[in-house]
Amino acid sequence: MGKRDLGAFLRSRREARSSVAAGLPAGVRRRTPGLRREEVAALAGVSANYYERLEQARGPHPSPQVLAALADALGLSGAEREHLGRLAGHAPASPEPGAEVPAEVRRLLDRLGPVPAYVLNARHDVLAWNPPAAALLVDFAALPPGERNVLRLSMRGGPLRCEPAGDGFTWHVASELRQAVARYPADRRLADLVREFAAHDPEFAAHWREQELGTATAVPKRIRHPRLGLIDLELQELRVPGHDHRVVLLTAEPGTASAAKLESLASAPRLRAVR
Repeated sequence: MGKRDLGAFLRSRREARSSVAAGLPAGVRRRTPGLRREEVAALAGVSANYYERLEQARGPHPSPQVLAALADALGLSGAEREHLGRLAGHAPASPEPGAEVPAEVRRLLDRLGPVPAYVLNARHDVLAWNPPAAALLVDFAALPPGERNVLRLSMRGGPLRCEPAGDGFTWHVASELRQAVARYPADRRLADLVREFAAHDPEFAAHWREQELGTATAVPKRIRHPRLGLIDLELQELRVPGHDHRVVLLTAEPGTASAAKLESLASAPRLRAVR
């Protein structure tokens, strides 16, 4: 992470910001999408030269006050504002994602009954899971700890592979990983994962270049189970306070074929959860 990343993010958000959304007069012909640099500068109350230097990675790191003004001018979301602050060096960087799962989170997994659930860190490493998740996805306990990563497993095929469904799941993954890279800039395993997944999945690579961020807590996901075939699910994420962990729950619309398939898994022999 550095000035180049900050400049690239500012440029991407400027190009995605419409003049109408920014409150500027409509009808002006534009050769490029989004706002002009001088328009962003004027909206943020900084000089055009200063803003241009920021985008070109030639300027100093902006102050929190300037960042707030730029965020307002660009109409950034809460997640995008936090990301901008990290890129500008106004948030402490951590060495790597955590791996310890609080005891209360493990108890939650045990109490979810037939609902498949697992715990991820910012690198998408699977840290804990319940038996329904192992039955639906993969027997995580049979894998070495270093291979329990949902994105690496998706690249190998099987139930964890992202099925093309136009459902926004890949966009969600790109958004999550971009924020993780800003939070853990020194984590080489995370950087390698992003590079490998971008080479594997063109859709992910396209979303990564767009630099869009979001905070979706529920997204559709389609998987292909080796015995039950396609299952359409809703993936819901619960953030763990004080950690970068998320509890991921997989459910299906009641009364659908996918819900019936999940119910059949609930009555099958259980695989063991992590301890």
